[in-house]
Amino acid sequence: MLEMAGLRVPIISIVIGEGSSGGALALGVGNKVLMLENAVYSILSPEGYASILWKDSSRAKEAAEKMKMTAEDLYEMKIIDKIIKEPKGDLNESFLKVAESLKKEIKSTIKEMEKMSKDEIVESRYQKFRNMGEFEVINKK
Repeated sequence: MLEMAGLRVPIISIVIGEGSSGGALALGVGNKVLMLENAVYSILSPEGYASILWKDSSRAKEAAEKMKMTAEDLYEMKIIDKIIKEPKGDLNESFLKVAESLKKEIKSTIKEMEKMSKDEIVESRYQKFRNMGEFEVINKK
């Protein structure tokens, strides 16, 4: 991931199903992270989280809710940059609509990043990574 963070070319990551574990961490290094609306993305599976936290993998559903691994949750925390809608209905037709949406986003991102220098591409990735998530400083006196 350290090597990837320093690449002087744009990186576009797309979560299309279930992104988890070390692979998910690497996806987060992208200049742009796109995610299908029904995909999930986390550093650990809900079963693994429940097993570690509660020693009970059967609490995976509860763990998934706490992990905030949906596209909407991750967008709110600035982990991902865009949610790609997934139409309901015929699978083949839905696939084509999603593919077209992804194509549009990829082209738009490339066009946007073509205007940037190599140093600006690396810096924008660094700043994006630094601004992910939220935290609260608690002063204990």
